Amino acid sequence: MSHTLTLSSLKTAIPRIGYGTGTKWYSGDNSKPIDKNLVQAIHVALSVGYRHLDAAEMYGTDTSIGEAIRTQSIPRNKLFITSKVYRNIENIEQACLDSLSRLDIDYLDLWLIHSPYFDRNKISLEQAWKQMEKLFENGKVKAIGVSNFQKNHLEELLALKPKIKPAVNQIELHPYVYEASREVIEYCKSNEIAIESYSPLGSLIYKPGGPVDEVVEKLAKKYNRSPAQILLKWNLKKGDIAVTTSSKQERLEDFLNVLDENFQLNNEDIKAIDDAGAKLHFRQYWTKEIDGNK
Repeated sequence: MSHTLTLSSLKTAIPRIGYGTGTKWYSGDNSKPIDKNLVQAIHVALSVGYRHLDAAEMYGTDTSIGEAIRTQSIPRNKLFITSKVYRNIENIEQACLDSLSRLDIDYLDLWLIHSPYFDRNKISLEQAWKQMEKLFENGKVKAIGVSNFQKNHLEELLALKPKIKPAVNQIELHPYVYEASREVIEYCKSNEIAIESYSPLGSLIYKPGGPVDEVVEKLAKKYNRSPAQILLKWNLKKGDIAVTTSSKQERLEDFLNVLDENFQLNNEDIKAIDDAGAKLHFRQYWTKEIDGNK
């Protein structure tokens, strides 16, 4: 399994395992002091081989990420940095410039609309996407995409006949949300939009003891791999890129080892995880917006 993915809409290859700076590190306030623990965790991630950092204005971690990037030795062009806009979506161009300033970098490799559930009275999807395209054309971002978009949102966007299609749709993806995500995954694949998964270990973290655990444990023993590697490999089979996080070096190394070409899950293994996951529906993020009353 290749360590990177190259898309026609991406100028540079995207590493298939990304290091997330939300969830565990979330503060929601970009004016807070630098989080030394996050800086150290990013240094550890980079030291073991991560080259893809996933950020968002909403996380409030930009200044810490910027400090981590500044205080390590990997050249900028060897890093792939993603960020997202939501809170300041009425002025996407300024939001991007502000993010770049906090990160202390000149450009983003990938810039996403964090969610389709912004106030459409303030800005339409068409207006927002035109601003995204402008940033791409100005070289401030190397690729543009979306996050948490469902099929109907993507249909709305593509119906606008944009000059640049979204390169990526970043969505919550783990076995307990896969059944509800099939439609959007298939739509993305048919339109050459890469699926980037967040919370790929959601079944382990948020629903321990659920129906997937037994299947994953059996497969972990069968392949002499960790449960996390089984779930990440399943995730990469369903999508293209996975974003995960930890502050522990051994876990970060374990996650990266999922890219080992000698480790594969067969169709039977995949189906066993699918079937177990279908027994429980659980989404951790954007639940009301996406699932309504489910």
